[in-house]
Amino acid sequence: MADESNKAFPASPVTRVPFALMLAGTAGAADSIGFLEFSQLFMSFMSGNTTRFGAAVAGFDWDGTTRFASVIALFCFGAFLGTLIAAWAGRFRLSVLLIIQAVLFALGLLVPFGSTAFPLHAYPIVLALGIQNATLQDEAGRSLAITYVTGTVVRFGAGVANLILHKPAPSFWLQAPLWGALSTGAVVGGFLHGWFGERAFLFPAGFAALLAVVSLVLTLLLKDTPYVSGLAAPQPDAHPEAKPTATVPAAV
Repeated sequence: MADESNKAFPASPVTRVPFALMLAGTAGAADSIGFLEFSQLFMSFMSGNTTRFGAAVAGFDWDGTTRFASVIALFCFGAFLGTLIAAWAGRFRLSVLLIIQAVLFALGLLVPFGSTAFPLHAYPIVLALGIQNATLQDEAGRSLAITYVTGTVVRFGAGVANLILHKPAPSFWLQAPLWGALSTGAVVGGFLHGWFGERAFLFPAGFAALLAVVSLVLTLLLKDTPYVSGLAAPQPDAHPEAKPTATVPAAV
């Protein structure tokens, strides 16, 4: 029988916020490396790719149209796949999703370059960052935006207004640090690409693997504490009343 206390990880801000910031930095680095490596193709900024898709269609650039459309579709599929994996993996979903991301970051180095229309070399990176969006959720069960900042900047601006009007939502205090982490990661990624070229992807791969180990240790050591288990659904953006979809062994 499913355990109602096994629905969210990390459930406490003490564990959730550091993971969110480190993952945002990882995403920023991977996006920066990919942007420089793949002729200004965004790895996680789908708003930018959507704008470029529209411009390609208007210019009858069918290679560009296919290039941006395929990346957007793959990123969306990553979020879909990550959400299913999160539900299946239960309390171990953070470790499972992180190790998958680490493998995909490294796998991109082995995939053929493909063509202008189908940049196969970039696809594992895009898929990894799509999956990353299903990795963490806030206390209300909503997915945390850790690979893009448009929503983060909007929430920060609205939060400043709410500071004046009354008080902001609890999530307001995370917005500026998330932007800072993603921006810092992008700067680091730019330097790494300048020094190592496409091999720079091994750095976010190694960091994701390290975070996977840390999350696994925390899950095992703190499994019965609020730092790991909470009441939100195991998959982000599910209905608040959603039941756990992953079964866990009953306590002996």
